[in-house]
Amino acid sequence: MIDYAGRIDHQVKIRGLRIELGEIEARLLELPSVQEVVVLAQDGPSGKQLVGYVVPADSMQDEGALRGSLREALKAGLPDYMVPAHLLLLDKLPVTPNGKLDRKALPQPDASQSQGEYIAPQSELEQQIAAIWADVLKLERVGLSDNFFQLGGHSLLATQAVARLQMELGADTPLALIFQTDNLRDYAAAVTAAITECTADLDEFHDFMNELEAV
Repeated sequence: MIDYAGRIDHQVKIRGLRIELGEIEARLLELPSVQEVVVLAQDGPSGKQLVGYVVPADSMQDEGALRGSLREALKAGLPDYMVPAHLLLLDKLPVTPNGKLDRKALPQPDASQSQGEYIAPQSELEQQIAAIWADVLKLERVGLSDNFFQLGGHSLLATQAVARLQMELGADTPLALIFQTDNLRDYAAAVTAAITECTADLDEFHDFMNELEAV
C-alpha cells in the first residue's frame, strides 16, 4: 500500500476552478478495471493539467480500450474540467524506500502516446481542422482517428479551436460538435453537415423574403 500522507496538492486550482484530486481518484477506484491510481496536477504545453496514473487490474487489457472506458466513466460522473487530460497506464506506481509515492519516477505525459495510427486528413476541411488542433494542442500533427480530448484538450482549448475554425470558414459551427464526435474525421463530417443545414436555412429565408417583396 502506497503512503500518500503529506500530499499538499489534494486540492488544486486549474483555469480558475478548484478541483479535489481525491474525488477523481475515488471515481476511478470504483471501477473493477482499476487496481491503483493517483491523479496529479502538472504543467503542460497549454498550462496546468490533470494527469491520471493508473495501474490496471488486468495488465492484459487493451490499453486504448481501457483508456477510452476510463474516460467515459469519468465523464459520466464528473464535470469536464475534472476529467484528466492524460491517463497513463503503469505496471505499478513507483515508491520511495519509505513506501511513499515517488513523483520523480512518474513518467511525463506525452500526448503523442494517445494518438492512434496516423491517418492523414484528406479534404481541405479536414486539413484545416488538423492544423488548428495541432497548433492548439502543441502537437506535430493530428490524424483523422485522433480525439481532441484524448490528446490533452479541454473545454477552454476546445472553445479556442472552434473559434479559430469559425474565423477561417467564415461560418458558425456549434461548439457542442467537438464534444459529441469521437475523432477528427467525424468532427469534420459534423461541421460540414452543420454548415450545409445553416446554408439551406438561409436560402429558405431569402426565398421567403423574396416572396414577401413580390406580394
